[in-house]
Amino acid sequence: MKTLKHALIAGGGIAGPAVALALAKAGIRSTIFESYPAAADGVGAGLMLAPNGLEALKIIGVHAELRRVSRPIPQLLIADSRGKVLSRFDGLEGMQPSRVVWRPDLYRVLRQAAEHAGIPIVYGKRLAAAGETTGGVDALFTDGSHASGDMLIGADGIRSSVRALIDPAAPSPHYTGSVGLGGIVPHGVMQVPADTMTFVFGRHGFFGYWLDPDRGICWFGNLPHAERPTTAELGRIPAAQWLERLREFYGDDQPAQRLLGHADPDRLLPLVINEMMPPVPRWHSERMVLVGDAVHAPSSSSGQGASLAIESAVQLARCLRDIPEPAYAFARYEQLRRERVEKVAAAAAKTNRQKAAGPLAKALMHVVMPIALKTFFNPARMFGAQHAYRIDWEAFAR
Repeated sequence: MKTLKHALIAGGGIAGPAVALALAKAGIRSTIFESYPAAADGVGAGLMLAPNGLEALKIIGVHAELRRVSRPIPQLLIADSRGKVLSRFDGLEGMQPSRVVWRPDLYRVLRQAAEHAGIPIVYGKRLAAAGETTGGVDALFTDGSHASGDMLIGADGIRSSVRALIDPAAPSPHYTGSVGLGGIVPHGVMQVPADTMTFVFGRHGFFGYWLDPDRGICWFGNLPHAERPTTAELGRIPAAQWLERLREFYGDDQPAQRLLGHADPDRLLPLVINEMMPPVPRWHSERMVLVGDAVHAPSSSSGQGASLAIESAVQLARCLRDIPEPAYAFARYEQLRRERVEKVAAAAAKTNRQKAAGPLAKALMHVVMPIALKTFFNPARMFGAQHAYRIDWEAFAR
């Protein structure tokens, strides 16, 4: 007999509504507690959802809505600093293409699905403390209010409060040494193939771009920044100054200079402090567990952050559906997820080191990469295990 009836979920971003929807499919009620005072509509930049993430969204029933607000990216190109295409990746046979979506649109799809499912979302509830009991968990919020449930799920992001409650010695996010910037320029600046994302490994730095028919040419890049800045420090630097720094950093790399030359400071996307989570020793306690970026936040180089979060949300709900004792369900969930997410994070960290290489290493890579791409590049080996991963929702989790 199922003994788990009600889950408290800290965090209402991507992982929070995803795990709430998966729990509802498993017959477990939940309430989402979001620290911000209102829904975060309109906040965030673009992200990629890989085939594995899209399949996980299908399990929780939001894939149709997601398709309406996203674009397929069936082709990935790798180019050099002159814009010459060195390699093409047209996806893996039998898999749907990855899709690019603006984070606010993904957030809205998940939030509205949760609301339509009758899942309460309570805003302005920042977690202050939580205590485990023999039959559940009691949560205390900074406004003095309390909530009780059978378990507490930490979907509260890379700076998770629940992670610190589970393990006060848990590691903090690791700063990768750069700030992520992006923006949108008008369509006519250059010809960009539709339904294609291009990654440029230039002489000076990494740069990427794709075409959004409704908005323009979307670009993104990383600017080295030795010390981890605070959000307030970033905000004190005018957007025009950030653009000047980027133009100086990319030197004569193309098409970075062409796109940055037409960039408007008013059309810069929110700056991102690039961080990732090192391996987290403790994923759970008796009645508390972590999901999404709270426990496995790979760097943006992985292209898998949101997809892994949604996968973990589904896998956690499946384990709780089939294993009524929370601690055992949490242990099985960790067993199913840890190796996969840590492999993805390690691969992304390796890519980061290549992007952040010094001048000599970059010059060498610029010579070696075209040869390597022609002789060693194997998309099926590089992406197959990541993209082909599927959760069998119907199978018993034990």
